[in-house]
Amino acid sequence: MTAPAERGAVEQRRDGVAVIDKDAGWTSHDVVAKARGILGNKKIGHSGTLDPDATGVLVLGVGRVTRLMRYLTALRKTYTAEIVLGTSTSTLDAAGEVTGTYDMTGVTPDDVRGAATVLTGDILQVPPMVSAVKIGGRRLHELAREGKEVDRAPRPVTVYRFDVEPATDDASVYRARVECSSGTYVRSLAADLGAALGGGAHLRALRRTAIGSFTLADARPLDAIDVLAPPEAMRDYPNLIVDEATAIDVRFGKVVPAEVLGATSGGPWAVLDGAGDLLAVYERHKAGTVKPAVVLADPSARRA
Repeated sequence: MTAPAERGAVEQRRDGVAVIDKDAGWTSHDVVAKARGILGNKKIGHSGTLDPDATGVLVLGVGRVTRLMRYLTALRKTYTAEIVLGTSTSTLDAAGEVTGTYDMTGVTPDDVRGAATVLTGDILQVPPMVSAVKIGGRRLHELAREGKEVDRAPRPVTVYRFDVEPATDDASVYRARVECSSGTYVRSLAADLGAALGGGAHLRALRRTAIGSFTLADARPLDAIDVLAPPEAMRDYPNLIVDEATAIDVRFGKVVPAEVLGATSGGPWAVLDGAGDLLAVYERHKAGTVKPAVVLADPSARRA
């Protein structure tokens, strides 16, 4: 997808983060595989799966930055979608087989907004059978393909925002905007909304618009991939700049007093040297100290 003349530009940075606007029809694994070919780098991972039918923001870690993906995965996500009342499906979205139809013509927009309010905040959510959650060593979607359904324990998630409004002249279709914690299934929210209204519902046209501060404005098509510098991967976390003496200790992954880094609250912290290079990510330890969770810097890379 990238011409040879363009390849030099995308290969100039071997470590960093890339924000992709994923097209429908691609799995997250497909995007990673294609990015590996474009960048000529096998060490690429992503920060959170998007379903093949879904589009939108997918953040990739390139090179050493793949080790930071758990921090990106933990960021809250924002989505837009459409929820279709009156029909439930096997996958909870438009790709599945219809499993039930319901007369929901009496449901009003106020009813829908009220039900969405109940599903906002700290809630328990049952992972769908088409998810990647593992039970008994098997992923649920693998079991679903075999026609099996197993009991799934509800999991705590947080829905920070669940706005719903009529989308078209079709009274059964609602436009939704969801801001939620990592691990939340928007398709399950749609199904739960339908059930709360006394019927059923499914999701369609899912688009992820943000992962933390990474939005569609940052995203590029896969064939125009751009690798941002490593510090960008941690831009949603506190960044601490240290002097060269401390930078040496950080490069060697030493446990240090919190005040040496200037780590006063919160965390984890991205630790950078005076030149702005990302050295490590530190987390709280014990007795007023902090320790490295990930060290990216080469200990021998001491600046003059």
